Amino acid sequence: MAEILIVDDEIGVRELLTEVLQDEGHTVTLAANGAEARSLMLRPSVEVILLDIWMPDTDGITLLKEWMASGFKIPVIVMSGHATIDTAVEATKIGAYDYLEKPITLSKLTSTIKNATEKHNLGSLQSESDSGSRTLDKQKVQDLRVSSKKSFAEQRQKGSDPEIKQETKEAIALAEAREGLAQVNLDLPLREARDSFERIYLSYQLAKLQGSMTRLAERSGLERTHLYRKIRQLGMELQRGILKKNQ
Repeated sequence: MAEILIVDDEIGVRELLTEVLQDEGHTVTLAANGAEARSLMLRPSVEVILLDIWMPDTDGITLLKEWMASGFKIPVIVMSGHATIDTAVEATKIGAYDYLEKPITLSKLTSTIKNATEKHNLGSLQSESDSGSRTLDKQKVQDLRVSSKKSFAEQRQKGSDPEIKQETKEAIALAEAREGLAQVNLDLPLREARDSFERIYLSYQLAKLQGSMTRLAERSGLERTHLYRKIRQLGMELQRGILKKNQ
């Protein structure tokens, strides 16, 4: 069950929602105004927020804007007894998970809370998974690079011409691609986010294709002249069969 923060200036509403949610097994924390809400929303245990739109000190839309601007990840369900379509649309555009019109039915309340809780839990697991994957990818890249340098040194000592095996190049390229994809900022404008992906894609494919620009052109579906133009547009340059971003 979840810990739910209820933000509403009407004591009767707070008491009713508390009774219903506690009967469902949830833990409830109460805020009677915007100031209390700002303080209590920082509690790490809060998983869902029920936020009244109309309050005397600070309206819910203002609070919602503040929280979303700060990168707030907890699902916020806004409530109002004076519901309008415009208000609901504005709240969801800002980042509200859902919108409930008072008087709130029991079935609607419990189902919305259930869905919001599942979303929060899934987001937390995904965040932990992404963080772990990024750490593993960075470590894998580092390990492969260390291994390659060691192999270089050993080959030089033997007097042979040092060369990184193709499978090692591909492994490094794949690990770097995964690390890069995990860092792509999806809040960027579409053009910038697409450019980030294309840099990762072209770098990975070129390494996989053993530095062959001809094969990369075929794989990417571009003519060679268009491919070179694309590489320049992305701020990259070709160095010994590897694409590097210009400094």
